[in-house]
Amino acid sequence: MSPRAPFLASQAGPCAILIAAMLWGTTGTAASFASSVSPLAIGAFAMGIGGLLQVWVAWRRLYYDRHALWQMRRLVLLGALGVVIYPLAFYSAMHLAGVAIGTVVAIGAAPFFTALLEWLIGGKSPLGVRWCLSLLLGVVGIVLLTFTQSADDSVLAASDTFWGVVLGLIAAGAYALYTWLGKRLIEAGIHSKSAIGSMFLLSAALLLPSLAFTAEGLFDGVTHTSVALYMAFVPMFLGYLLFGYGLRTSHASSATLLTLFEPVIAALLAVTLVGEQLSAWGWLGMGLIAGCLLLQTWRFPKRPLQPSPPTTTY
Repeated sequence: MSPRAPFLASQAGPCAILIAAMLWGTTGTAASFASSVSPLAIGAFAMGIGGLLQVWVAWRRLYYDRHALWQMRRLVLLGALGVVIYPLAFYSAMHLAGVAIGTVVAIGAAPFFTALLEWLIGGKSPLGVRWCLSLLLGVVGIVLLTFTQSADDSVLAASDTFWGVVLGLIAAGAYALYTWLGKRLIEAGIHSKSAIGSMFLLSAALLLPSLAFTAEGLFDGVTHTSVALYMAFVPMFLGYLLFGYGLRTSHASSATLLTLFEPVIAALLAVTLVGEQLSAWGWLGMGLIAGCLLLQTWRFPKRPLQPSPPTTTY
């Protein structure tokens, strides 16, 4: 076996989370093409159908782990509650405060909530020097991104922006909650597909019925239908499959830090497709977030021990 094989294998989890973050970063731009549709409907459909697809993929593992999941049902229920709250708060935050601010706040605040959960409840201490430095770079980068909105965006009411930020923080807390609980389930011996699938199954049972009240216009025309199907199948289904795989070998706090790549993708798409503008400070923020990602993902391969030279006896 090549001495680099363990090193390359160790990168599979972080890389899977990064790809998931890239897919999630497209959701705000995709939703902007259906701006007349309620963000509650978009969130409920995307997460609900995506959850059912997760269950479809994981049903064998769910059946196998059913007894273990029942024993940890409180964690599953609490995680499902986080899954329910997250899309409703997240898409509402982007609707009120804009794609860039909504995404940045929701994803940027998640590491704080996750670190607190691991420290206060989980008994772990993820706050090493490397983690703190990467978090510092990420936070500064996110702050710079947040304050790069141009003067043309002043048409947004201050109250809308404020409530958008509040909802973004709620989304961050919900996201951190089910990420941390998913990791707890995996660490308890439950397969990642079962851990994610069980939470999404229960959340779908709550989210999909809400479409009876919010889904007006969701499937009006090709554009709205395409947006709804894309959100459910690509970011929510494929993205969370990759995310669940990545959670097997990554700390929950590191996973949420890695998803800081999501607001970078969201900002780039907002600039190129939606028409939002970024200043030089915004581009600097992206560079700092890239540095955060580098610190989180790069692991120097360990050199194999060199055999000691033979000693010569006379």
